[in-house]
Amino acid sequence: MEPVVILLAFIIAAFSIIASATQTNPDDAAAMHALARALGADGAMKWSPDTDPCSWNRVLCSDGRVTSIQMGNQSLAGSLPPELGNLTALTRLELQNNRISGQIPSLAGLSSLQFLLLHDNNFSFISSNFFVGLTSLNAVYLDNNPFEPWKIPGSLRDAGGLVNFSANSANVSGTVPDFLATAFPSLDHLALAFNLLSGHLPAAFIGSGIRSLWLNNQVGGNSLSGGISVIQNMTGLEQLWLQSNSFSGPLPDISALVGLRDLQLRDNQLTGPVPNSFTTSKSLTRITLTNNLLQGPVPEFSDSVQELDLDPKTESFCLEKPGAHCESIVDILLSIVKSFEYPVRFGENWKGNDPCGGDWLGITCDDRGNITVTNFQKMGLNGTISPDFAKLPALQKLLLSNNNLTGTIPATLTSLPYLTEVDLSDNLISGEVPNFPKTVLLKTQGNPNISINVLNPVSFRPGRNNSIPANSAPPGRNNSIHGIPESNEVPGSKGKSNSIQPGIIIGSVLAAICIISLVALLTTWHYYKKNSLNFNRVQSPNTTVIHPRHSGSGPDLVKVTVAGSSANAGSTSENYSRASSGSTDVHVVEAGNMMISIQVLRSVTNNFGEENILGRGGFGTVYKGELHDGTKIAVKRMESGVLGTKGLNEFKSEIAVLTKVRHRNLVSLLGYCLDGMERLLVYEYMPQGH
Repeated sequence: MEPVVILLAFIIAAFSIIASATQTNPDDAAAMHALARALGADGAMKWSPDTDPCSWNRVLCSDGRVTSIQMGNQSLAGSLPPELGNLTALTRLELQNNRISGQIPSLAGLSSLQFLLLHDNNFSFISSNFFVGLTSLNAVYLDNNPFEPWKIPGSLRDAGGLVNFSANSANVSGTVPDFLATAFPSLDHLALAFNLLSGHLPAAFIGSGIRSLWLNNQVGGNSLSGGISVIQNMTGLEQLWLQSNSFSGPLPDISALVGLRDLQLRDNQLTGPVPNSFTTSKSLTRITLTNNLLQGPVPEFSDSVQELDLDPKTESFCLEKPGAHCESIVDILLSIVKSFEYPVRFGENWKGNDPCGGDWLGITCDDRGNITVTNFQKMGLNGTISPDFAKLPALQKLLLSNNNLTGTIPATLTSLPYLTEVDLSDNLISGEVPNFPKTVLLKTQGNPNISINVLNPVSFRPGRNNSIPANSAPPGRNNSIHGIPESNEVPGSKGKSNSIQPGIIIGSVLAAICIISLVALLTTWHYYKKNSLNFNRVQSPNTTVIHPRHSGSGPDLVKVTVAGSSANAGSTSENYSRASSGSTDVHVVEAGNMMISIQVLRSVTNNFGEENILGRGGFGTVYKGELHDGTKIAVKRMESGVLGTKGLNEFKSEIAVLTKVRHRNLVSLLGYCLDGMERLLVYEYMPQGH
């Protein structure tokens, strides 16, 4: 009997060992029974409450600890119990493709969990501390769940070894967190498509090793925006989906992305030309670009591209034929706005191959097709001022005020031969101001970091030639109007040398002596004249006035320095006494050239605004103006419709008479302007006709 007893004892011991090996940890068993009840798994999964959980279908254990629950695609319903967080040895939780709803309970503390697959369910809420302590997470899939809007919590940083994170169509809101690019050195796949994201691509993505990035199709009125230049440094990219957002600015250079094969960029607001790196890439097999605002020529892609979605009619290409070159002026304008990062407004308005033949925003041309004005004021522009503005040889006005431009003023702008106005006010420009010609009206106020030691070259100063050069008309422009010669021609001098003859020099000296003698006689006469009347000083934009000094009954002397023209590079001065005398007192004054630039007159009359009209006559309209020192003037502007012989003679007559005559009953002529079709006379402003 003894051997039988020994054998029986051995069998009992063996069964005890087997039973102990399959017996689940009590805490794990309790959690599993709670899970079975919550999901109704006793029926669907045939999990019997009378059996050990480690023996259940789709449950794996090790040493009595539950390590894997794989219940995907089992048509399970119900919700997850909080006891799920007690399965501290769990490495894999797969519940995808079921109908589980409610809140996902906190799994904080499951430090062994590596794979979390909860996608394609009906979960409604995920707490901000859900990822706390999940230090071993490798892959997370939360796609296609109707969560309440939630932001990716910072607690996800605990999963430093994360490789795949996917939450498409999961109502993820807010911005794309920077730590998604910095906290996970092994992150390979990041998918956040069809969510509620907004903001820009994080700059932290530079240098990221992500191979697959899905951020496409943000919904609910939300979208990602800004530039996408950061991706040119994501050299590990193989698949990039950014379609159906509001990304703008230029396409990046992808020459360093040697493994990129799938690039989806359609349905955005991307601008500028398609870079050569797109067409020369040897890895690209699929690309979509339709429904953007792409400019320049239509690209021709290599044969390696098997799927191409690009409709030239939806873009702003200069031509619709692939490979056709744009006009050189189009290329120049695109190179200029490249410094502004190709703003959307230009992409929307600059269409076609002829900037002067269409309604190109901010561009004005003359009748010869030369660009004369670039007006980009108040457009919210960023970036810097392009030196390529100097490639517009006929440019007269460069207007860039009230933007956010930084950097310095390119010295190349000073070489533009016909430039008359540069308005850079109210930006963020810094550095020294280049030495522009005196004829350029330069406005730099409102730039706090610009050099304060550089004088504004437009200022009119005594003894300087401040007039516009005689050859300042754009190429091809006809400046002679009904007999008035172009400004670089002196009447009667055609075919003659422009050199100054000795006889002219001698005559000029004698004339100067006569004028000085006449002034001396007038001064002596006025010295003894009583009851002289004081006149208010008048200062035109190009005159320097010396205030009269009152010494008893002495005369009131006023010195007026008027800028000469190009034909007379010096300044012409006149000294005369303005004192009351008899009704026949007339003083003849040789004032020389009294030309005033059109830019100054436009400035002081608010561009000939309606509110400044004093009256209208048969030959033009009279405008009031106010100089910077408060002096008021009246500007008579000849109407373009009367520029015939009668109007010309009237204009010449007024100049001929009023430049030589001063009388107390005559309004003094301060100057005149001949600029293309413009003819203007500048008088003293006499309030109420006095």
